[in-house]
Amino acid sequence: MQTRTAEMLPRLAAHDRVVATAPAPRTPQQEALDMLEQFGSRRTIRRGQEIYAAGDPADYCYRIVSGSVRTLGLDEEGRRQIAEFLLPGDLLGFDSLGVHHLSAEAVTETVVICYPRRVVDSLAEQNGALALRLRDLAMQQLRRAHEKMFLLGRKSAGERIASFLLEMAARAPGNGRGSVRLPMTRGDIADHLGLTIETVSRNMAQLCREGTIATVKSGIEIRDREALAGYGADTHH
Repeated sequence: MQTRTAEMLPRLAAHDRVVATAPAPRTPQQEALDMLEQFGSRRTIRRGQEIYAAGDPADYCYRIVSGSVRTLGLDEEGRRQIAEFLLPGDLLGFDSLGVHHLSAEAVTETVVICYPRRVVDSLAEQNGALALRLRDLAMQQLRRAHEKMFLLGRKSAGERIASFLLEMAARAPGNGRGSVRLPMTRGDIADHLGLTIETVSRNMAQLCREGTIATVKSGIEIRDREALAGYGADTHH
């Protein structure tokens, strides 16, 4: 009996390894997005290059493969306001109807896949899973827009910066459990949060001194999430 059990162990271990490394089944929504690939064309965009301008016809939609994109507009006084930062896997321009209401620029060298809007709309009409996936992604972007409105309207400068860092960590691979990449400049962060560059720099330096975060190459490492979540709640930095 012992010999038979011993003979079975290698086979069981091998089987376990196969199960552990087997890829997770793809959802209908993921497969639907894959359908778009045959209609898309890959494009590399230089750092700072405009992808489209506000008022341009929304003839194409985009999926970000690598890099980062900012969407932006100008306020009544002509000052730049960054609405959102988009990261690999995010979709761009899918929420535009007819024309783009904001401009989009590459924060770093960025690779996108461009899809003709008419093809996307036609496929979504025929494929419920694709329509559902696009709706879910649009809702995610709408949720982030609502959260930003709350952020700018009711939180202190310190809270805005802390919330931004936690959001970037949540959107990072592995939920930001290692270093969190911040491809944007301090000026970009300031224009996104409605602050000055000096305020952003001062608060980031304070977080480093307190040991809440540490600066690393191309980003930060969050050392104390609880402290970061509570930063700026009692005082205005």
